[in-house]
This record gives sequence, structure tokens and C-alpha cells, in this order.
Amino acid sequence: MTELTDSYAAIVLMGAAGLDFWVGDPWHWPHPVQGMGWLIRQYTDLMFQATKSATASAIGLTGAGILLTILLVVGSAAVGWGLITLARGLHPGLGLGLEIILLASCLAGRSLRDAAEDVLAPLGAGDVPAARQRLSRYVGRDTQNLQEPDILRAVFETVAENSVDGIMGPLFYALVGAATPLGSAPLALAYKAASTLDSMVGYREAPYTHIGWCSAKVEDGLTWLPCRLTVLTLALLSGHPGRVIKRCRRDAVADPSPNSGWSECAYAASLGVQVGGTNVYRGVVKVKPLMGDPVRPITPEVVRAALELNRLSFLLWLGVSVCGWGLWKALQLY
Repeated sequence: MTELTDSYAAIVLMGAAGLDFWVGDPWHWPHPVQGMGWLIRQYTDLMFQATKSATASAIGLTGAGILLTILLVVGSAAVGWGLITLARGLHPGLGLGLEIILLASCLAGRSLRDAAEDVLAPLGAGDVPAARQRLSRYVGRDTQNLQEPDILRAVFETVAENSVDGIMGPLFYALVGAATPLGSAPLALAYKAASTLDSMVGYREAPYTHIGWCSAKVEDGLTWLPCRLTVLTLALLSGHPGRVIKRCRRDAVADPSPNSGWSECAYAASLGVQVGGTNVYRGVVKVKPLMGDPVRPITPEVVRAALELNRLSFLLWLGVSVCGWGLWKALQLY
């Protein structure tokens, strides 16, 4: 039974990795994040209506945000586990297939690669207006006045920032889940729920200041370890680990986010570019700290090199984990 369980976990992980690489998340397919997003919107709208006064708003919305975080994160894991258990009871193959699909839905490697190439394609043809329009689908900053270097920086920063919460973070919790009775998909879904909450309500600005406080803190905490492990992985893959870590310790601490600054800086330092600077969000100018050194400009080739680092990091974690489990079991049998 133990050998079957170990093989099952490896098949789930490798199957989900393959499904994400070859299929990704087609726009017209249903996705767990869509359901999470719908629930978040309905819940927050209801809470905003229920808390009218300033005092009730601050206290009530903070409590509502804590409840929302617990319900969505724990609930996502529970629903995922329940569906997989039910499917496995009907047929083992059905349970296996469902867990692979659910885990693949938590991985955004193909989606991130497609989004980057979607913007790079018109840039390669010299169509900057089309690149601006496509970029607006993927970033929160205003894109209508961006020139080519700014567009390329935005794409690079998107790839670097989302590498952790879209790829390495879900993989980390899938690997942890594989070593527990819960399995890979439920823990990855729980992390995906925390990440979705943070992206929708985890803002310091009104109206999400209070209702999003807990979501932001939980996501920061869950992402801290996989983010640091990703930085170490990138440092090793760069061939200059000391330099990458030194730049991150110098620059990443200036970013207000405890995680995104580290991932962006690690990619920048690994590839010899600089990120950060002036961005405009809904007409409001915001200046982010500069991270990395401008050894070379950000080009389409540099963006694709960042995507390659994503792929190599993912495969390294997956390969080391699967091989490590196999070696551990072989030693136990010996």
C-alpha cells in the first residue's frame, strides 16, 4: 500500500506538470479560481452593505476578512479533498485524473508563458499600441502611454513576481501535500485560494484596507518560505549565487512587499537587468525601489530567459523531490 501511495503521488505531480505545460488554462474552460473569485466578490459586497458606519466598518470588516480567509483557504482544501475522495471511491482512475486536473489548475507556468508571448509578439512586429493593449490584460498599471522599454520591464516584472505565487508556491505546497494524507491538490488549492484572496482584496487602500488585512498577512506568511527557496534556486541556476544573494539582500528589503521584491530582484540579478522605477496606477504615480544592476537592457530575449529560469526551477524541484522519495524508499527496502 505504501509503494502504491508513493507512486500515486509521483504520477499526480508529473501528470499535473505535463498537463500545465501542454494545455495550461484555456480561457473558455472552467477554473477553480473563477469560483473562488465569484465567492470573494459576493462575500465582500455583502459585508460592505452590512457595515455602514465608520466604526462598524473598521471592526466588522476586519472580522469579516478573517472569516473569509479561513473559510476560503480551508474550504478550498476540504472541497478538493472531498471531490478527489468521492471520485476515487467511484474508480481509482477517476480519482487520479481529477487530482491531476485540480493540481494542474493551480500551476500557472503555461499561462504565464502565453501571457508574456502575447505581449512580445506585437512588439516583435513593431506594433507598440497593440502591445500596450495586450499588456493591459495582465498588469494593474496604466499601459496607454508606455514605450517599448517600459512594456518590456512590465512583462519581465510580471514574470518574476508571478513565478512564486503562480508556479513555485503551488508546487511547494503540492510537494508538502504529497507527504501527507491530504495529497498534493488540496494543499495547492488552499495556497491558490490565499493567493487569489490577496490579489482581489489584499490592498492597503480603501475599500479593502480592513477586509483584506488578514488575506494579505496569510498570503505573505504562506509565500515566505517558497519565495526564499526560489531565490536560492535562481541563485544556483545563475551560476553566480553569491552575487544574486548579495543583490537581493541589498535591494529586495527596500520593497514594501516581503516576497515580491525578493523574487523580482532574484530574477533581475540573475539576468543582469534592473527592475522597479515609476509606474502609474489609475492615474496615480507610484515609484518602486530600483532592484538589480542595469548591466544590460531588458529585451525579449531576457524575458524569455526569465521564463526559462521558471521552467528549470520547476523541473529541478520536481525532479529532486520525486527522485529523493524514490531513493528514500529504496534505502528503506534495502
